[in-house]
Amino acid sequence: MPPMFLDDVRIHVRAGAGGDGASTMRREAHVPRGGPDGGDGGRGGSIYLKVDAGQTALHDFRYRHHFTATPGGNGENKKMHGKAGADLYLAVPPGTAVIDVESGALIADLVAVGQVVMVARGGRGGLGNVHFATSTHQAPKHAQRGEPGEARDVKLELRLIADVGLVGLPNAGKSTLLAALTAARPKIASYPFTTLEPNLGVMDLGIEDGRRPTIADVPGLIEGASSGAGLGHAFLRHVERTRILLHIVDGSSRDPKWDHGVIRDELEAHDPALLEKPILTVFNKMDLEAAREAWPAFEAAMRKAGIPALAISADAGEGLDELRTAVGGMLPDVAGLAEPPDPAGVVVHRLEASDPDGFVVEPDQEGDGYRVRGKRIERFAVQTNFDNEESANRFQRELQKSGIEAALKKAGVRPGDTVKIGPVELEWEPLEDLR
Repeated sequence: MPPMFLDDVRIHVRAGAGGDGASTMRREAHVPRGGPDGGDGGRGGSIYLKVDAGQTALHDFRYRHHFTATPGGNGENKKMHGKAGADLYLAVPPGTAVIDVESGALIADLVAVGQVVMVARGGRGGLGNVHFATSTHQAPKHAQRGEPGEARDVKLELRLIADVGLVGLPNAGKSTLLAALTAARPKIASYPFTTLEPNLGVMDLGIEDGRRPTIADVPGLIEGASSGAGLGHAFLRHVERTRILLHIVDGSSRDPKWDHGVIRDELEAHDPALLEKPILTVFNKMDLEAAREAWPAFEAAMRKAGIPALAISADAGEGLDELRTAVGGMLPDVAGLAEPPDPAGVVVHRLEASDPDGFVVEPDQEGDGYRVRGKRIERFAVQTNFDNEESANRFQRELQKSGIEAALKKAGVRPGDTVKIGPVELEWEPLEDLR
């Protein structure tokens, strides 16, 4: 049994941490006071999503949901820098929307083949102690730790990119039509809900103009699909990116006109812009007597509403040449088909806070003590080795210089209170107690 179509997944991505800077001293013969020579840590690998034309669904993420890039190497003596971590590229199909799970914000809408977006940035490598030597402090032991890589949960939501979308109620004959127009071989049976996942095919227009439009057969919709009913509601988004829609109607049903109205109502409820696409109504099953009897009244109703319609029999192959000609007239030329139906996609760039040195001191919501929030000070905290007395004192002086110590005192911090800065938890001890 082939795997089910996968168009909606959540993954966890964690970029590589930066390597630690080295705290080493130059040791060579005849150089009694060589000074610091610790190299910097390498940056951690970042994680990217890249559009791959060979992908049509999100099957690569069916069983694997956690992805981690490699960390950067630690710095070494003789000012040797650590090796940068390898970046990790994950292939996704065209039409993938990337959404941050925590905020719900759109990170990127990837349409064009080769388009790339970073979803987790690798941590910066820590500086070696060679950077902290001064005229008054020529043998520092302080070196920075590497910065942790970004980690986040990301939702990948696929909206198929196709030139032609087939929509209609279950058992309208969409899969039969797809098989008749293309080389696709979808599962076909004479009962509703045969199609449980979108099928794709490439259409032969029968015209020697080089155009090879793709067709997506979307699972049958039912009344209420736009609000979550039935099997088709999860696939409504797959018609958003199509150039044109073929609305397939079962001409042998009890009331073809009512069937037609149900689908149009569901398309409009999902996104009114769908009804602004070029739409051709295809009255199917003309090989059956009931359909032949219903066609004149249906055609008259469509003409009165200004809706293009034609009659075919997908099963018997009747009217398919006229359908190909009609579809060819609705589609762009060869150059137009070479471009994605959607715009070239978008990658949302968010600027960092205009004041990276800013901070906020507030009571900790998860317990006693205080939390300090601020991009620069949080980075400073994770890159400090608190087991190194010189590094810990340096961090304490940074709190004083930046005004955070004064803000904590104003907020009422006392010796022994817990102060959280990013993932770091500290027991408060005023700077004057360390002198």
